[in-house]
Amino acid sequence: MSGNTLPASNWIDASGGVYIAGIGLHPYQFPSETPYTHLGLTAVRAALDDAGLRWNQVQSAYVGTTSIGMAAGRVMLRHLGSTGLGVTQVENASASGSFAFRQACMEIATGMSDAVLAVGVDKHGDGRRAANKDGLDRLSDTATIPAVKFAMMARTYLRERGASVAEMAGVAVKNHGNAARNPFAQFRKPRTLEQVLASPRVAGDLTVQQCCPRGEGAAAVLLVSGQAIQRMGLDARRCVRVRASVAGSERDERHYGDAAIELVRSSARAAFEQAGIAPTELDLLELHDAFSVEELLYSEAIGVCEAGEGARFLARGDSQIGGRCAINASGGLIGMGHPLGPTGIGQLAELTRQLRGEAEGRQQPQARWGMAHMIGLGSVSIAHVLSAST
Repeated sequence: MSGNTLPASNWIDASGGVYIAGIGLHPYQFPSETPYTHLGLTAVRAALDDAGLRWNQVQSAYVGTTSIGMAAGRVMLRHLGSTGLGVTQVENASASGSFAFRQACMEIATGMSDAVLAVGVDKHGDGRRAANKDGLDRLSDTATIPAVKFAMMARTYLRERGASVAEMAGVAVKNHGNAARNPFAQFRKPRTLEQVLASPRVAGDLTVQQCCPRGEGAAAVLLVSGQAIQRMGLDARRCVRVRASVAGSERDERHYGDAAIELVRSSARAAFEQAGIAPTELDLLELHDAFSVEELLYSEAIGVCEAGEGARFLARGDSQIGGRCAINASGGLIGMGHPLGPTGIGQLAELTRQLRGEAEGRQQPQARWGMAHMIGLGSVSIAHVLSAST
């Protein structure tokens, strides 16, 4: 179902609704010799413990990964026991985990299963993208390099908004600060504005500390149907409800960079319509900030602040933990890290922790609504809206 076509009723409310019952992570980290099976199983076991479910109660699994290889899910999950469950591997660049989660939601909502695992796991691979294998000659060798694209979009944004490079770098200061309070984050050190601006330049005005790191890690969530919560003996107060799931892909653009922004805007709008809330009702927003300018662009496109207000929204503290809408309370991709396959599921785990009131040391007060929004090279987008248990 695309973000542009909505059903007469919310499909995700079938089967008594779709709920996140358990979450688990392996801390994101720099590339190491740790086997991906250890990373992934650490997250899955933590999610099972968190939900209070046994492995043989899980009926299906969706595995988001980009760089490990064929059949990674089955090779990993058999170490928990060969129960015969269906295993599906999902790859969609940075949004791989998010799309694995969406498939799990669909399986719950259709009544096919009562308990489904969505897990993202990745090791740092060769990074080869399909865009470099399409058989087409290019005018520029840098045409498919994300840092170049977003550096150009940053220049346009700063010029049109009248914002400064320092204001854009403030995104990295905030998100590194949030990550310093997150035990699962790849970077655990706060950064000053001076440090962010003085770090080596990558492209244009983007410095190293304004760009996300690549690494490895894992994140897992266990989804259950609303009809099964009581029957499975789960704690309904800790089950966070999925209110919307919307996916889409880019349309043609007239101006450079417009397609990505419109993609974020349209998918977020469709998710809000499906959930039945306004963007200003969000208490939490986890979004794709692989480069600092993205948080400013997307906070405007998603609608948590007015067009042209992204930099001022940040400067006023409105996107800080404790502000109007805490953006990337986890540390985001810049601070928490971006291992690709797990990233989107890590966002959902963070929202779940926050909506339960369990994000010790970085809790957004009285959090009721959250959105996880990801984009993936290609380009695709996906948005999920979650709400606290009522």
